[in-house]
Amino acid sequence: MGNKILIVDDEPNIARSLSFVLKKDGYDVSVAEDGDQAMAMIRGSKPDILILDVMMPKKNGYDVCQEIKSDAELRDIHIMMLTAKGQKGDLEMGLSQGADEYITKPFSPMKIAARVKKLLG
Repeated sequence: MGNKILIVDDEPNIARSLSFVLKKDGYDVSVAEDGDQAMAMIRGSKPDILILDVMMPKKNGYDVCQEIKSDAELRDIHIMMLTAKGQKGDLEMGLSQGADEYITKPFSPMKIAARVKKLLG
């Protein structure tokens, strides 16, 4: 099986379209609907890449990102933030929390797949 990817987004259509494209490329894809569920899944089965929405119920993407990057066992997970928040301050916040990529919605699932491939190099 290919690299493991966890998509964390409370919008089912986004999770479904990304999951479809990435599975087609041979990745092992899982989906979480909020930050708490994501952290439980990450600790249970460490993914190679996290595609992370910022605005979610329970725990937002910035908090999840910070929690992962401050944990020695998890900090090598690549994080791609995916958000409708496209202001310069939002971008800086995401990158300062440790995100590897910051992509604004709307986006192309094919572009995400290309970035995933690049991150996994």
